Amino acid sequence: MTEAQALHQEAILIDGLNICNWNREIFEEYREGGVTAVSCTTAVWENFRDGMIEVAKWLQWYEEHGDLIMPVHSPADILKAKEQDKTGIILSWQNTSPLEDRLDYVRLFKKLGVGIMQLTYNTQNYAGSGYQETNDSGLSDWGRELIDTMGEAGVVCDLSHVGDKTSADVIAYSKKPVAFTHVLPRALLDRGRNKPDDLLKGAAETGGVVGFSLFAPGMKKGNDSTIDDVVEAIDYLVDLIGEDHVTVGTDFSIGHPRPGSFLLWCNKDKGTGRKLTEFGSKPVKKPKGIERMREFPNLTEALLKHGYSKERILKIYGGNWMRVLGQVWEGE
Repeated sequence: MTEAQALHQEAILIDGLNICNWNREIFEEYREGGVTAVSCTTAVWENFRDGMIEVAKWLQWYEEHGDLIMPVHSPADILKAKEQDKTGIILSWQNTSPLEDRLDYVRLFKKLGVGIMQLTYNTQNYAGSGYQETNDSGLSDWGRELIDTMGEAGVVCDLSHVGDKTSADVIAYSKKPVAFTHVLPRALLDRGRNKPDDLLKGAAETGGVVGFSLFAPGMKKGNDSTIDDVVEAIDYLVDLIGEDHVTVGTDFSIGHPRPGSFLLWCNKDKGTGRKLTEFGSKPVKKPKGIERMREFPNLTEALLKHGYSKERILKIYGGNWMRVLGQVWEGE
């Protein structure tokens, strides 16, 4: 067994964002890639009813595929998944739309396993603005109550698709660590979805984490990007915010065809309005060398060749997420 293979086998690897078209084949690939736990998107534009339907799907999948996956409600569950050679599932949202206008629904969904909620997806909602809203109005008063409620309930606040002003307001206001679960640095490519240095630093200053995305259009070479471009992004983040705050957030969407109805729906405002991006209707690749979850060991090898220590890799892969989940979920 090589050094890279041994390290990958030892690591707790937590993927901070997946939005795949889930089935048994994908769950098997989680295991093949050594993914210990994954944050699975269960809401983009859904309302309360549809948000509950998405949770119900997972309750069924836990039973049908219990040899491969298990629910995660605590950091201890992630350790248990590692011990049992399963993948722990953290239910997460890319929008707080399933709450509708009810703060008390936060605790309800947390009890059902939704442990990470992105404040808003691309555009405006009750809480604040997404990055594609023409006028970023910032965090609303209701949004401040929501941040407090999430903190009290033990839900991580994700800011990946949130507007810059609203993100800055959340970072300044939140009493708990916040996360950018799946982003890339704007300093490497000036795109709206990529994040500026001040916000990346701000998230780290809350004690939070920044997950590097594998979204090739967010990299300088676009669909021609390779695993070396991923390492470049990781290097930048480590130099900027430190190895204690960098994590994984692949943004894999395996199984959803492009063009396809699901991604076209995602890329319309509220699912039915104006088209927000072209990404639902044009080819989007992942960087060569890590185009599938089964290729995660390639990244371990690339980081070792780039001079990363075992300790640094273990932090980035899962240690940093375990710390933040402990702080937010359990108040450690």
